[in-house]
Amino acid sequence: MKSNYHIIKKIYESPNSLVYKATLKENNNPIILKILKENYPTPSELIRYKQEYEITRSLNVDSIIKAYDLQRYENSLAILLEDFGGQSLKLLISQSQLNLENFLTIAIKTTESLAAIHKSNIIHKDINPSNIVYNPQTKQLKIIDFGISTRLSQEFLTVLPPNQLEGTLAYIAPEQTGRMNRGIDYRSDFYSLGVTFYELLTNTVPFETTDPMELVHCHIAQQPLPLHQLIPD
Repeated sequence: MKSNYHIIKKIYESPNSLVYKATLKENNNPIILKILKENYPTPSELIRYKQEYEITRSLNVDSIIKAYDLQRYENSLAILLEDFGGQSLKLLISQSQLNLENFLTIAIKTTESLAAIHKSNIIHKDINPSNIVYNPQTKQLKIIDFGISTRLSQEFLTVLPPNQLEGTLAYIAPEQTGRMNRGIDYRSDFYSLGVTFYELLTNTVPFETTDPMELVHCHIAQQPLPLHQLIPD
């Protein structure tokens, strides 16, 4: 089957996915192409990718990235996503510090976007600056990457080694570690949102250790430095 897009360049690589800028052949409109990294993904990886597409597709909200199609790509799958000309907040804050006005604009838009996700009974489970995309010119903001998202339920996790936990360790809620005997719900996303806002204001995460086990312990038992100690003014 011939593809209906032209790949322009790779813009991101994660342990599981490759992300490209591309254009549709029929009208030259820009899209984002997200492809499973493995040439021969397992059945469970294919099911997870289809679930990501279906959840994203079901969220027909302006503040959520739009999923256009799910297609075969060689022996794998590709998701065709909207490209609205934005950049991840992770990239934006690496280029310059946000002033308070810009932070508040982004914080309000992100909170509204997350509220729309929760209203649809979905927990994102991986809120962090890399998964929030913002276009400074149009002021559009969209949450992306529903790869580990689930329908809202009282989900209890088993205890796993830190390197096998779902989500991004620097941002996950204590209950996502599986060590709290507590279910995951929309409040888990609020914890990750708080970590994200902390980083947007300070350019650092609350707990900077790179040791996975220590990081899990910090989320469960430690308090971060208060913001006023990091940015006194």
